[in-house]
Amino acid sequence: MTEEQLAAVLEQMGCPQATALEMARQLDKRAQPLAREQDRRHEDALAHLWSLMKQGWAAQAKEL
Repeated sequence: MTEEQLAAVLEQMGCPQATALEMARQLDKRAQPLAREQDRRHEDALAHLWSLMKQGWAAQAKEL
């Protein structure tokens, strides 16, 4: 998945368009060392971070 595709998905989830691409870049950047440290594929590390992010957004929505 490209950063642009990831940004589009973030936007669909409610991320502001102005910050979606930068957030996508940060997710990708964090997934790279995570994949190396845990000896897993980059896509798996990215999916893990994505899941954590979704959980955080869900928890935040419940507080509102």
